[in-house]
This record gives sequence, C-alpha cells and structure tokens, in this order.
Amino acid sequence: MKLFNTLTRQKEEFVPITPGEVKMYSCGPTVYNYFHVGNARPFIVFDLLRRYFEYRGYKVKFVQNFTDIDDKVINKANEEGVDFNVIADRYIKEYYTDAEGLGIGKATVHPRATETMDAIIDIVQKLLDNGHAYLAPNGDVYFRTKSDPDYGKLCHQPMEELQAGARISVGEQKEDPMDFAVWKAAKPGEPAWDTPWGSKGRPGWHIECSAMVNKYLGPTIDIHSGGLDLIFPHHENEIAQSECANGCAFAHYWLHNGFLTIDNEKMSKSKGNFFMVRDAAKEFGYETIRMFMLSAHYRTPLNYSAESLEMNKASLARLYEARNNMEFRISKAEGDAMTAEESAKMEALAAYKQKFIDAMDDDLNTADALSAIFELTREINAYMGAHQDATKAFLTAAHALFMELTGVLNIVQKHEDAAADPDAEKIEALIAQRAAAKKEKNFAEADRIRDELAAMGVTIKDTRQGTQWSRA
Repeated sequence: MKLFNTLTRQKEEFVPITPGEVKMYSCGPTVYNYFHVGNARPFIVFDLLRRYFEYRGYKVKFVQNFTDIDDKVINKANEEGVDFNVIADRYIKEYYTDAEGLGIGKATVHPRATETMDAIIDIVQKLLDNGHAYLAPNGDVYFRTKSDPDYGKLCHQPMEELQAGARISVGEQKEDPMDFAVWKAAKPGEPAWDTPWGSKGRPGWHIECSAMVNKYLGPTIDIHSGGLDLIFPHHENEIAQSECANGCAFAHYWLHNGFLTIDNEKMSKSKGNFFMVRDAAKEFGYETIRMFMLSAHYRTPLNYSAESLEMNKASLARLYEARNNMEFRISKAEGDAMTAEESAKMEALAAYKQKFIDAMDDDLNTADALSAIFELTREINAYMGAHQDATKAFLTAAHALFMELTGVLNIVQKHEDAAADPDAEKIEALIAQRAAAKKEKNFAEADRIRDELAAMGVTIKDTRQGTQWSRA
C-alpha cells in the first residue's frame, strides 16, 4: 500500500513500525459546537483508512482527540453562564451522534485534553528541562523554535520565510516572534491546573496532541493525519515539541486531506455558506454526505454544492436498488450449486475486487474504488437480467462480493425491514390490488394504483418473481 507522505512530498510504500500493526493519530474536534461539513472530511477519510487497514488484516490502534479546554470552549461557556465541562460534554455527545450518522466508527481511544493533563505537564517540563522551552515573566511557557534546526520540515519552508510572517501579539512575552505557547498562565475566571514550575494555567493547543500521542501510542507512531490547514502551524509545532522532548522521530507518515469549498468559495460564516453536518444531513441524509466525501480522492479539493449532493444521493440509491434486487432474487431463487457458466462469471467478477484493492492501495483512491463497485454492480445487474433462472448459489456469492466491497467503504449497509414501515400492510394490499387489476386487463385502475403508491413515496418494479417496492 502506498501513501502520500506530506513530510517527503511523495507516495511511499507503507511499512509499519511493528509488522502487522498500525499506530494512527488523527486530530479531532474542538468541542464547542456541532462540527461542520469541512470537519467531516478528515473524520470520514481517516476513519476509512483505519477501516481499510483492518480489512487488509492489520491490527490498528487509532487515537482521535477531543480538545475540551480552549478559548472557544471557555467563551461559549461564559456566554451561557455554565462551566466549560457542560459545553464540552454536550458537544462530545453531539459529535458521536453525527459521527454515527456518517458511518464513522469510534476510535480505539478518544482522549480529552483535560483527562491528559498529567501527560501534558510532563512534556512541558521536559522541554523546560532541556532548554527547548522557557518560562516567560507572565507565567506563559513558550517553545524556543530556533532551538530546533529541523523546524519547517513538514511545511517545507525555511525558517527565514516563516519568520517573516511571525508577530508578537499584545500580552505575549516571547523571546522571538516564532516561539509558540505550550502553556498559558491562568486568567481570571478561567479553569487552571497547578504545575511543577509554579505557573498555574492551561495547555496551549499544540501540546495537547503531542502529549496524547505519547501517552496512548508512544513517542513514535506510524501515521499522523488531519486537514491540510493543520500542516502549519499545528502539525509543524507538534513535530518540533515532540521530537525535542523525546529525542526521536514523531511520525513516519503525515497524511492531509484537501480543502472543501462551498459552491466554489471558501466556507465562511460571514458569507452565509457555513454548514453544520447536522443541518446538511436533514436535507440530504448522512450517508449521502459520506458518499460525497468518498467520491473524490481525499487529497484533491472538493466542492460542496446541492447539485453534487443530489448526484451522490442518486448514485447511492442505485447501489441500494441493486442490492435490494439481489436480495429479492435470492429469496425466490433455487439451486445450492452454481452452474459452470456461473462459476466462470464469479471468477470474472472477482477482478473487480482486485481493481478495488488496487485503487485503495494507491493512496486510498476512493474515487477509483467506487468506480470498481459501480462496474461490478453493472455486471451483476446485466447477468441477472439475462439469466432469470440464476441459482441461489450464484446470487448469494455475487451479493456477498458486493456487500464486502461496499462494506469496506461503509456504504449501502443499512437494512430497513419493509415490515417495519408503518404503511407496509397498506402498500402490500395496493400492490395486490394492482396485480389483480392488471390480470383483469383493467390498466387504468392499475395505473391509478401506481400513482397512489408514487404519491406515498413508494417506487415499484415488476419482475418475473413479482413486484418489488421500496420507500423513497
């Protein structure tokens, strides 16, 4: 499997530190609100990477954090007049709701910054002890950036260029504009923790991830991932403070997903094009959003629009229809053994599995992987259409292959029992009435019933085995 490594700017063969095992860390949300569609992309993509590694037989330890102490969390708590933990608890719960809807699994560990405070304080103390950090007169602790000769290696910019844009903000007491806070001295009314160096306060943003990686995965990991916007300064700073504290490489592979635009513009509250996943899901459905995110290679820019979502919703519907047709045919078919022709056909269909794997092995190319699934689906549909007497054995094997590949992407896995539909009995009765009308050649009545079903959001399809129906 090859992955594009931001650190080297090239695709590299993935070689884990420990054979058969993968240690992954991906930056999670700051929990002060629902997460937006831009956040959804890395959450979906890197959860999928974990799923694919597991599909290929790796044992994966995947850590994704919650930043639960931050200016945004504190400001939200102050606005509502509640403790910051109330805000964090609320939006961690809401994260899980949206993540589940999007088909994102829970990480092996979801650490919270406030639950990792001992590890954060330990790494800050290490940096103070070895001279890579210093205590400012106001109680802040800053990383001494120029003490790291490799600083800038992830964003591939020399120190001179990075320094040109650096500034010292009001209230900061840095030695150098490039230095960044690993610990912030307590402000009135803010939550704060005691420290060995005597500066009660809270952690800077970057240090949280370094401490969590070290605590849950060790000083060196296989993969660190996140959005393209995190390369600098967040991930650059993570590398610097981690490697200076531990004296070894921090992560072997750095993966970053491309930007998401809204109708070809950057997402911005001021432009009114800022969409929360929760709101988008009400209009298009969670699985449609997932399908949309997988429709393009994760490193390419992706434009979110109503038209794109509708196209992906239609594509998803076609896959569901194919799956439902297979399952309907299986329920009616006979034959526990394939014919020679069917065995040959299954061997031919297996080529699409290899095509799928080749695409996923090529830097997680979900666009080409989806193409392989659609090609497989067309082949199965065509064969079923031309062979109404296909055996149960063949149909079951074709269905299993379809479900295996869509299962890796975690799409088309929902099974809504028709009997659970509150109108199921009425729908079945109308279908029976329509069949009787057609038998009596009362086509006007049959058409009227079809229209009545359509008005209920029911789509019907006549086959040799009977009439199938699905709810829109």
